[in-house]
Amino acid sequence: MRFSILTATFFSLLMLPLFSQSPNDLGPGFNVATIDKTVDPCVDFYQYACGNWLKATEIPPDQSAWASFVDLRERNLATLRGILEKASAGAQRSALDQKIGDYYGSCVDESAANRQGLGPLKPELALLAAAQDKAALVDVIAHIHLIGPNPLFNFYSSSDLHNSGQVIAYIDQGGLSLPDRDYYLKDDEKMVGLRKALSEYVTTVFTLTGQNAEQAAESAKSVLRIETELAKASMDRTARRDPKNRDHKMSRTDVAALAPNFYLDRYFKDIAAPAFTELNVSNPEFFKQVNAVLAEEPLDSLKTYVSWHLLNGAAPWLSQPFVDANFKMQQALTGQKEIRARWKRCVSLVDGGLGEALGQRYVEETFGADGKARMLKLVAALEQSLDQDIQGLEWMSPETKQQAKVKLDAIRNKIGYPDVWRDYSALKIVPGDLLGNYFRAGEFESKRQVAKIGKPLDRKEWGMTPPTVNAYYSGSYNEIVFPAGILQPPFFDKTMDDAVNFGGIGVVIGHELTHGFDDQGRKFDAQGNLRDWWTEADGKEFEKRASCIADEYSSFTAVDDLKLNGRLTLGENTADNGGARVSLMALEKILAADTTGKAGEKVDGYTPQQRFFLGFARVWCEKRRPEYQRMLVSIDPHSPGRFRTNGVMQNMPEFQKAWGCKAGQPMVSANACRVW
Repeated sequence: MRFSILTATFFSLLMLPLFSQSPNDLGPGFNVATIDKTVDPCVDFYQYACGNWLKATEIPPDQSAWASFVDLRERNLATLRGILEKASAGAQRSALDQKIGDYYGSCVDESAANRQGLGPLKPELALLAAAQDKAALVDVIAHIHLIGPNPLFNFYSSSDLHNSGQVIAYIDQGGLSLPDRDYYLKDDEKMVGLRKALSEYVTTVFTLTGQNAEQAAESAKSVLRIETELAKASMDRTARRDPKNRDHKMSRTDVAALAPNFYLDRYFKDIAAPAFTELNVSNPEFFKQVNAVLAEEPLDSLKTYVSWHLLNGAAPWLSQPFVDANFKMQQALTGQKEIRARWKRCVSLVDGGLGEALGQRYVEETFGADGKARMLKLVAALEQSLDQDIQGLEWMSPETKQQAKVKLDAIRNKIGYPDVWRDYSALKIVPGDLLGNYFRAGEFESKRQVAKIGKPLDRKEWGMTPPTVNAYYSGSYNEIVFPAGILQPPFFDKTMDDAVNFGGIGVVIGHELTHGFDDQGRKFDAQGNLRDWWTEADGKEFEKRASCIADEYSSFTAVDDLKLNGRLTLGENTADNGGARVSLMALEKILAADTTGKAGEKVDGYTPQQRFFLGFARVWCEKRRPEYQRMLVSIDPHSPGRFRTNGVMQNMPEFQKAWGCKAGQPMVSANACRVW
């Protein structure tokens, strides 16, 4: 069961710590050794800033990419491991430590998982096998949605698009094993190969359950056939970026009539949803088309498909043959050479299921009130700069500027960790019962989300756990959220000069604030309602400028002959460009206010403005495996690090002034794009 905050998210997948003693060392400080001075910064600034690091760095075998985000995440995992090992071994433990410690302890006991084999999943598979008709199958699907996997479709709660203070029910497309609909529909060599890999994975897993080779092959055909039909009915990612395309509130009666073979009234009763008369159907066409699939497919084929999703969801936590089969599929998608150590996988599992319990202990060790205070000061400076930027726009009318200021002033700032911690007392964690704990944690969260339907929106709630190395803006909440996990070097380093910090965390803050005014965020008002608060003329001016950015990034080649999708990445590219500009504005204010003359001094031979741009670029130094790069181009709304850097630089006269670039050089765009 999926919980949706309608967010434009700063997804820190490709970040690299800048600061160390050799080009490939990672840690606090500012390291000029990563710079390749044989490259002209006006020709390829990314290569200039990251070149020596790129030469010296290898992707670890258990990773699909290496960057500052990954390195910081690995450091956080080590911290969390210490917390969990202490919690799992203690004699006199609090209720909180008992839960996180026993969940972790049940996970790291690999020998127990190997002894039990498929055993822990057999009761769920038996429940599915007992379904006598398609209506009874829906009962089982509802149960499976509660405990974790999401076959067929998604059901969740979220704020009403037009009444953001109220939570309503949503149903949406879903039910795919591969990352995106295009993996099933495109016939290029790579996609055909990945469908073959999925077929082999499904066949292997069904063989492990006891099917013979012929039966397992037929099972795989059924899974691929059904998932292909689901893919055909699914809306593509670029279209889904427009919230208007996902805005279809309908009566419960009309939805049931639209797709009678889903037995939705029965489904809603099975999951114990509160009474409701309306819900949002994010993609009505999906339910209309899949309704026919449910009529045509035999019951046994549908049961095979649903059992596959149970098996796939459980595979990482079953015995080694299942784990190996699951990882082989992951390798095909990402190119990762080795599976991550089990303790790392188990730390991530506990963070996913008990994130705010584990987060309490993490915050105690790593993040204090002083860190929150420093961040709030930075956020205030960036909000002031964005306000100044908006008010200075020549293309926007005073009427729209006034509305933009209302929205900007209303943005909520969440820093570090929640004010109120989640209560997990109703969740039962049993020592030694890994899969049971996994399913009970899933059911606890699903029921928590279902119970929100029909209630006022809890604006204090967080969509990320405190240890997460990430941040996000939510349009429906109109808020920016910065977990404690990202508020560390290289993003924020209290030992560094302002120029470096504004190039790091400053741009991140500016990025998230700008999301409130990108192609998605601008469609939500100050309260988080989907409402057009722009004049018609200003809306057209925005779209013209946004199209410039979309076309610019669509010209970049990501891997081999594969171009970026400038429309898919438009929001993130807009936020990168705007975030860099408003962060530099905030830095310039600090430099102008300095009366000592020291703020403008060179450090390591670079001016503050140059260090700002170096700090920004180094955050995005990265290496990706080709398979992973190709996958992300299809599904990730973020551009690769090279283009997150150079795309911004070539649009900024401030960069060109700082580095003395001339017209005609690659980092000086002849038709520079600017929205904010």
